[in-house]
Amino acid sequence: MSLGEPVSSDGKRLYPHQGDAARDARLASPSFQRNAPPILAELAPILTGRTGSALEIGAGTGQHAASFALAFPGLDWWPSDPDADHRASIDAWAAAHNLPPRVLDLDAAGDWPAQPEVAALGPLSLVYSGNVIHISPWTVAEGILRGAGQALAPNGLLIFYGPFTEGGRHTGDGNAAFDANLKRRNPDWGIRDVETLRDLGQKHGLIFDRLIAMPANNRLLVLRRA
Repeated sequence: MSLGEPVSSDGKRLYPHQGDAARDARLASPSFQRNAPPILAELAPILTGRTGSALEIGAGTGQHAASFALAFPGLDWWPSDPDADHRASIDAWAAAHNLPPRVLDLDAAGDWPAQPEVAALGPLSLVYSGNVIHISPWTVAEGILRGAGQALAPNGLLIFYGPFTEGGRHTGDGNAAFDANLKRRNPDWGIRDVETLRDLGQKHGLIFDRLIAMPANNRLLVLRRA
């Protein structure tokens, strides 16, 4: 989910169907077309030439997952999402781009590296999670960091995308208003702090690599498995 997209009180992402809902399971994010190009542009120097298994946590509609799989063919891209409608959409977008259907049902707050489907992938080259941890309980962010520390290969990457605070401060007034709205909807949600994520990552063997400024006051936060 991208900044400002609607979510229900239980955190389910609300997307319109793409095409005829009776025949096509694809859901469409209204911000995909503007967000995908800058994300791909910034990820290109980081991921081009990287090989191995990549796990996307919280793939939503599956539009980004399909674009990542096409843009970085050296990576064996595995999207995941706990919502059944999202998983159907992810597979439908994969099929529309002639990609194999391979979505996983994954609870990021749990012991996901122990899931047989994840363990079978071997040490991961990449874990990616875009616009997830601010519309989830803090236990999800903890679970992603903990699990990445276990599942990533040496020098494997964990990449978060979305809005963040830096040193406890919002990077723009829009993010501050968005954060307040999230917390009104659900007190367990909220924009997370870069330093908090970095410090917790260190406890799980993940070191800070870089922070990349993105449009609309979003960031790419890159951590690396020591």
